[in-house]
Amino acid sequence: MQYRRGKHGEEISVLGYGCMRFTRKGGRILLDKAESELMAALDAGVNYFDTAYIYPGSEAALGEIFRRNHCREKLMIAAKLPQYLLRSPRGIDRFFDEERQRLQTNYIDFYLMHMLPGLAGWEKLRALGIEEWIRRKKEAGEIRNIGFSYHGDSAAFLQLLDAYPWDFCQIQYNYMDETSQAGRKGLEEAARRGIPVIIMEPLRGGQLTDRLPAPARELLEREGRGRSAAEWGLSWLWDQPGCTCVLSGMNSLAMVEENCRAADQSRPGAFTAEDFALIDQLRQILDASMRIGCTGCGYCQPCPQGVNIPGVFRCLNEIPVDGLRRARREYLQNNGLRRPSTGAGQCIGCGACETRCPQHLPIREGLAQAARELEDVRYRAAETAYRLLKL
Repeated sequence: MQYRRGKHGEEISVLGYGCMRFTRKGGRILLDKAESELMAALDAGVNYFDTAYIYPGSEAALGEIFRRNHCREKLMIAAKLPQYLLRSPRGIDRFFDEERQRLQTNYIDFYLMHMLPGLAGWEKLRALGIEEWIRRKKEAGEIRNIGFSYHGDSAAFLQLLDAYPWDFCQIQYNYMDETSQAGRKGLEEAARRGIPVIIMEPLRGGQLTDRLPAPARELLEREGRGRSAAEWGLSWLWDQPGCTCVLSGMNSLAMVEENCRAADQSRPGAFTAEDFALIDQLRQILDASMRIGCTGCGYCQPCPQGVNIPGVFRCLNEIPVDGLRRARREYLQNNGLRRPSTGAGQCIGCGACETRCPQHLPIREGLAQAARELEDVRYRAAETAYRLLKL
């Protein structure tokens, strides 16, 4: 296993264990199966385990598995404050204490503000006294590193980097999101500031592995030099020294073994020109499956109505490969859970965006399509419920 350093000198495994996708039966985590997979990863050198308050049963499962195996001091736990559920300062302690109880631990190694939507989300937390709370928890040794996880564009990500002296951050990043979300620009800026970056969705939840279009699978069979789709996606990330730790939601021993082997063999700067050319070919094939050819350049922004046009189109383009359910979930996270909403339904058809688009895309038509496909009855209900919680 390879390791990269945290801000305070911690040796962090380049492969981290994402604990959201444990195998379930009847809605319950199969604890013995999860235990065998977690312990196999720990034995192979993985020492970073990521969970969250809203991952059903995940924190309690981790706490029980680590208690059974007396291994708490051999690993680092990343947990997350559900800032979107907070309604008062008392809620901060309530959520944190509940998480520690579930995890059966006195301290959290890496604690994140979960899914900060932008600077406004952090300002809300500041108004609730989060900075003083963090100071007290760090002084007491109950939190060792503080960070945030983020879904959004690079501009808002850079604003968040400036907002607080973070110990680390977590972003969605993969070879298809190189110029969207925080992107390479955000990754490299965080690295320049000495902020370790944890990578989530490195394979887009399977889009870059088992849900690749047929031409991409054929390309790998023909020219992949024996590497699996997962190895290509993960190795592309590990080639970049700014990627401190790459999370994988492993739920089989075979997956653990394959990913640990790839993590052991990968090195920064090891990619060749031929390797990058293959990734470019895969990207082109995936781009060709898109509903609308948005590059995420952002020239169409800002929208007078606040529509996050590149973010909306990214979710629309995920439908053919990721499936409608997953696309709708990400769409809700990135657009419906912002205040005000940045979804396609806000469009009034003014056309200002189309005058600025270098690709000359039919943006208004695409936004109407996105609203029809992504803003269903359940989306509207969830958006309304979130608004009520925020009041």
